[in-house]
Amino acid sequence: MTSPSGSSSAPAPSPLPARPRLIATDLDGTLLHDDKSVSERTVAALEAAEEAGIEVFFVTGRPARWMDVVSAHVHGHGMAICANGAVVVDLHSGGRLLKARPLERETALEVVAALRAAAPGTTFAVEDTDGINYEPEYPGFPQDPGGIVATAEKLLRAGSGAGAGAAADGASPAPVLKLLAHHPELTPDGFLRLAREVAGDHATITRSSPTALLEISGLGVSKASTLALCCAERSISADEVVAFGDMPNDLEMLTWAGTSYAMGNAHPDVLAAASGRTLTNNEDGVAIVIEQILARR
Repeated sequence: MTSPSGSSSAPAPSPLPARPRLIATDLDGTLLHDDKSVSERTVAALEAAEEAGIEVFFVTGRPARWMDVVSAHVHGHGMAICANGAVVVDLHSGGRLLKARPLERETALEVVAALRAAAPGTTFAVEDTDGINYEPEYPGFPQDPGGIVATAEKLLRAGSGAGAGAAADGASPAPVLKLLAHHPELTPDGFLRLAREVAGDHATITRSSPTALLEISGLGVSKASTLALCCAERSISADEVVAFGDMPNDLEMLTWAGTSYAMGNAHPDVLAAASGRTLTNNEDGVAIVIEQILARR
């Protein structure tokens, strides 16, 4: 995402915690360059943080199967929070699921009905623990070319056969992690506002794409709430966390963390919410702040 001003600027002053214990960073538009690479400077900063005893958590909207971009740079615990907090996975074991916070299928069907009525032309995809499936008109991802094509209603109704997530032997359908909703004409922020108005009582609705693509999770499920659970398991307080992000799906995490940084290329709402600002993702803004933290230690 480009900077709101069209160019990068120097980081704004922000108080650094005396001894942070955990760094939580988004990936796309934050840690990764626009070409989806991790710079040598960033790799070195992540390694130095772990060596100094600071845990690094990747906290992303990506599914676990798209974590190959950073899986080689996970140290120690090997854990990552994916799908906007819907799952915690172990990247040391190929993305093995450790914790799931699913979206109930009946709730997802209610959201689908509300959005079809409020925004005709909306198309859907269903992300579950087995992969992702699409409606016929949904703009699919090139990373997932083999999804089942069916209506969202068929994909979400347990026991309706192939495409519903139910196993042939009658086993329970795979847990739904996210419902994705795309609109070809609405603005991204306008679609988000509308969806929250008509379905915000049923689910957590956010976005991270520059297009009108919404990410819908179980009510109360977010990057922040799952990160808080993981930190509580480690007796780490919010004040001991430094977080980085760039898009609306990072807002809860940035406001929960004791110290937070918006990237220079961040959405205006993120720039307003974070306690500090760093350079853009292409300028290694995350690495710069980590280097400052380590220099103070």
